[in-house]
Amino acid sequence: MKGLKTVYVCSECEYKTPKWLGKCPKCGAWNAFVEDVEESAPAVSSPRRASMIPSDGDHRAVGFRDLEIPDYMRQSTGLGELDRVLGGGLVHGSVVLLSGEPGIGKSTLLMQICDALGQSRRVLYVSGEESGGQLKLRAKRLGIAGENLFILTETNIENILKESDRIKPDVMIVDSIQTIYSAAVNSAPGSITQVKETALSFINKAKGLGTSVLMVGHVNKEGSIAGPKVLEHMVDAVLYFEGERQQAYRIIRAIKNRYGSTNEIGVFEMTDRGLLEVENPSEMLLAGRPKRISGNCAVCTLEGTRPLIAEIQALVTPTAFPAPRRTTNGIDYNRMCLIIAVLEKRLGLKFYQNDVYLNVIGGLRLDEPASDLSVAMALISSMTNRIIPDDLIAIGELGLAGECRAVSNLEQRVKEAARLGFTTALVPFRNVEKRKLDCTGINVIPIRGIYEVLNMMKNEDPKAE
Repeated sequence: MKGLKTVYVCSECEYKTPKWLGKCPKCGAWNAFVEDVEESAPAVSSPRRASMIPSDGDHRAVGFRDLEIPDYMRQSTGLGELDRVLGGGLVHGSVVLLSGEPGIGKSTLLMQICDALGQSRRVLYVSGEESGGQLKLRAKRLGIAGENLFILTETNIENILKESDRIKPDVMIVDSIQTIYSAAVNSAPGSITQVKETALSFINKAKGLGTSVLMVGHVNKEGSIAGPKVLEHMVDAVLYFEGERQQAYRIIRAIKNRYGSTNEIGVFEMTDRGLLEVENPSEMLLAGRPKRISGNCAVCTLEGTRPLIAEIQALVTPTAFPAPRRTTNGIDYNRMCLIIAVLEKRLGLKFYQNDVYLNVIGGLRLDEPASDLSVAMALISSMTNRIIPDDLIAIGELGLAGECRAVSNLEQRVKEAARLGFTTALVPFRNVEKRKLDCTGINVIPIRGIYEVLNMMKNEDPKAE
């Protein structure tokens, strides 16, 4: 069309260039340029682009002591696990971005939220991907009546905002933001400009009228949210829906949250009746754990305020290749290599002659260093064929000298292990040197270094029961 030109926009910093570049000269991101179309002469900016929070005409400052928190500031979504991640519920006038792989269960989760919020709020469900009949079919399968729920199958932002002004919903759900477009922008739906402009329109609606907005965002092939990076800065909370489609368990994790912690997670199980909350993830992660098998060790990790017992499995086998293979699932690869180097140097174990496979059961990812001792014990157990007692749990961080360093919130971790039937806990010596742990029903053994863990393993042939 006349008056239009093709440009390439960096999805990280929105730097524009007339030709494609491999590396952004402004932010240094690689392969971040996306083709876009814009007008040759920039249009006059509309009032809604001037600010993310519309002004009510009163430009006077208000004293901080005079501000009050309304009683309706948080609203429960009906799912306790989701409320935990959000920090206690959906905040009035907030904008939440929910992202995840295709088929992970995002639309199912939102439909279940509609059923709970519809008991006391008016909900507008904007779908740009499904028809009303398809949404009705899903609601019937989930047993959702749809009280105070309004369905709008529209992708034009102007029509959506007009219908929103007529219905005046308390909560608006947009599925998905990449399908919404504005007629005032000469770009295809899903482009960087369209996503930014339409998202800004929804944010203006949320901040100006107090409507809570939940937006679904697609992910690219790298697994990050598609569209400009500025989209994540504009919203109040960014949630990632994680899990394997072949497995029944799903995890919601907050990457950004202005009204709560980003360390909490919510665990769900996908069934034919929708997503069910898993109130005790530790029992789920330990279900089916083999008995009296080498290369198996339990660890307690903290996700926010929630302690989780995870099972770490290691398999060390002689290699047939000049370069041994290293594979991890749920643990950082470089962290595993560091622990293997410590065990080779301090204990003389010849891992360089063996392939090493490390796995965390249940699809959980362990990021904190408190799992180092458990990983090391699983590797030693598989290497030497010594069995770790099934009622033993190991918690601690390893240093390069082989020392066991202190971890945070140890008492909370040990109590969770005792509740699930563990009778022995290996913990860092520094944690119990100055303070005695108040834990009953479990034997707490302080460990100074990696040299002492060999005495905790049974020197017998592993046999599976």
